[in-house]
Amino acid sequence: RRACAGSGFDARAEMASFVAEVLASSGKLEKEDIGTKISKLARRVEEVKGEVCDMINKKYEEFIPSLKNGENLVTQVDGISMEIDVLKSQIENEVQRDLRVAVTEFSELKQQLEKSTVLLSVLTQLHEFDTALEMHHQALFEKNYIKSATHLNKAQSTLTLLKSRKGVELKMLQVLHTELIVQKEKLLYHLGEEWKQLAVWSLPPSPAPTKAEDLLAWSLKTELRLCNMQSKKKSELEPLLVSILQGFAILGELSRKLKFFSQILMKYILKPLVHDPCLDVEIELQTHDAILRFHPTEKQSDHDSPTEVYQKVITVLEFLHQHLLYVSQCDSVICNMKQDVILAEMLGDMIWEDLSEVIIKDCLVYSIPANSSQLDQYEEVIKETDKFEKKLKEMQFLQDRSTDLLKYARNVNVHFASKKCQDVIVTARNLMTSEIHNTVKITPDSKVAVPKLPSLGLVSRAKTSAIAPSSMVSLGNGRQLGHRTLCVPTCRISESVQKLVELAYQTLSEATSATPECAVQLFYTVRNMFHLFYDVVPTYHRDTLQKLPQLAAIHHNNCMYIAHHLITLGHQFQCSLPSPLCNGAATFVDFVPSFRRLGTECFLAQLRAQRDELLERLSTARNLSSLDDVDNYSAASKAVRQVIHQLKRLGKVWQDVLPVHIYCKAMGTLLNTAVTEIVNKVTKLEDISSESADCLYSLCKTVLEEGPQIFQPLPEESRNKKYQEEIPVYVPKWLKFKELMIVLQASLQELVDRWTDGKGPLAEEFSPIEAKSLIRALFQNTERRAAALSKIK
Repeated sequence: RRACAGSGFDARAEMASFVAEVLASSGKLEKEDIGTKISKLARRVEEVKGEVCDMINKKYEEFIPSLKNGENLVTQVDGISMEIDVLKSQIENEVQRDLRVAVTEFSELKQQLEKSTVLLSVLTQLHEFDTALEMHHQALFEKNYIKSATHLNKAQSTLTLLKSRKGVELKMLQVLHTELIVQKEKLLYHLGEEWKQLAVWSLPPSPAPTKAEDLLAWSLKTELRLCNMQSKKKSELEPLLVSILQGFAILGELSRKLKFFSQILMKYILKPLVHDPCLDVEIELQTHDAILRFHPTEKQSDHDSPTEVYQKVITVLEFLHQHLLYVSQCDSVICNMKQDVILAEMLGDMIWEDLSEVIIKDCLVYSIPANSSQLDQYEEVIKETDKFEKKLKEMQFLQDRSTDLLKYARNVNVHFASKKCQDVIVTARNLMTSEIHNTVKITPDSKVAVPKLPSLGLVSRAKTSAIAPSSMVSLGNGRQLGHRTLCVPTCRISESVQKLVELAYQTLSEATSATPECAVQLFYTVRNMFHLFYDVVPTYHRDTLQKLPQLAAIHHNNCMYIAHHLITLGHQFQCSLPSPLCNGAATFVDFVPSFRRLGTECFLAQLRAQRDELLERLSTARNLSSLDDVDNYSAASKAVRQVIHQLKRLGKVWQDVLPVHIYCKAMGTLLNTAVTEIVNKVTKLEDISSESADCLYSLCKTVLEEGPQIFQPLPEESRNKKYQEEIPVYVPKWLKFKELMIVLQASLQELVDRWTDGKGPLAEEFSPIEAKSLIRALFQNTERRAAALSKIK
């Protein structure tokens, strides 16, 4: 027990001294090293820990009674714990205060360090920029354009990084940027000079001539000179070509350079080759150079065949591929693809769209068949187009995809229909704008040659036989229509209109053997053709139709001829056309009234013009009054002769042009206008002397004798007598005119006898008022005249 008590006492003494020491030094923490104090405190705690463990061991293992000592030790430990807490709090406060000071100092040091680091990085990048430019100068001096361009790119990247950093002087960056631009332009200049030596153009002067004969000589001046890559010096030339092309590529200028090259290639070589069949390609291989130029060939046709064009284009592209675009060696560090693939594809992408458009426009369009029977022969063109594209793909000018050129060639049916329709419209318009007066004679026996149509089958034949069992149609009353009932009467039409109708029949005939889409397109092209006639002809020929009576008559016949064929045109082809045309849509009947009206209005306008001219001539007859005066009779006689002359002239220009019945109606209408005007003028006279009556009779006799002579519808004189005798049929006022002549020579009693209480020939032609007016003008006022007037009522 004494030992234990002694050890407990020693522990307490040591603990007390420890606490005293800690408390004594608590005010000096700010002056001493905190780490040292903490280490000492830790050692002291370990010592107390050892005493506590020793005490517990004695208590529970050795069972030494030490209650009193244990309680004291617990009390001491509790006191020390409290003191430790106080010390800890003081330490934390002191440490935090010192920590804030340390952090502030550290932040300042860190900022200084960052500034130093940034400055060091800027200096390093400036050194890299300067080194890159020095390496660029060295590589450029050695003509190593790949390294030169690479170092320039590196300098550009370094400068871009410098611009992104803060604190770098702007003036210094501007100087560096200017220097970089100067060096880049210098390298591009050297590359351009080297390129000029490798690809030398000799071009004709601009602008190109407009005349075809001058254009050929102009094109022959074009020449392209490249380095001969098939020569013995290929090993020397190829690395230089690689260096130049990759130098442009690294600087991002290769695309622009090839774009400019491709534009010249298209303008001066490829387009002339495709467009002009007189040009061919000539290649000359010299020791150091390969030269491509043109040479003239004999012109076989207006356009080369697709096969010839393809061969010319392939020759040019193979020339470029061998001597410019094909490079077998490639720097694997800089370029991951074969250089020939890159250049060929780049050039192909630049020229293909324009080249295919030129080939289509100047070659393939003209190879489209004009007739459906030639469509099978076009398969050869499709095969040649396919071979052409495969060859371009082998040379890497084209990618493995379908192109517009091959699509165009394969869609031959669509293009055939479009071309056919275009040709039909162009041909039709040319016919419409041609001269009208070139005529052909049409008779009832005239027929349009219709190509043999496909068989309609049993059903169609059965329908046809049911509709028309024989060539004659019964009317149900014993009479039958003749075979010429619905035929066109004999007349003259324009030769162009006959060709126009034949063109319509030929186009519809081709539609019957074409594809459904093509057939529909061709059918509506024929409709558009007649629409075009309706709009173009009256406008284009307006002046001649108004001024020339013969052309107005021909135009009338043209319109009636077209309308006649339009009635049955659709019906003739309907069963041979695809749906929906075969279901009733294939018709032209809706055009018939419009065309008839077009012809009729034109001819009626001409008749009105001639009528007005006749009336104007008769207006110079001084109203046929006082013809016993020489001047008045001379004026009236002249007017009548002019009218007769005008009618005879019209009879001549319309002779053998108009159908006979139209001719007679037209001439009868104009003559009727003249005689009606004469009759009206005479009936309006208030006083007619016997001398004036004789003069009037003489004038009327001239009309009576000459009038029938204007009816000459046919060239054969003997055949016209029939129509001259039928003049009262075509001139309604002819009998009235003849009755007027009788009145002028009759006595008063004869007039009363011819009236016969309103039943005589005079009463049939003249009204009571007109008859009385004539009697009052011809006879003096006497009882006999009064008696005669009283009988006319």
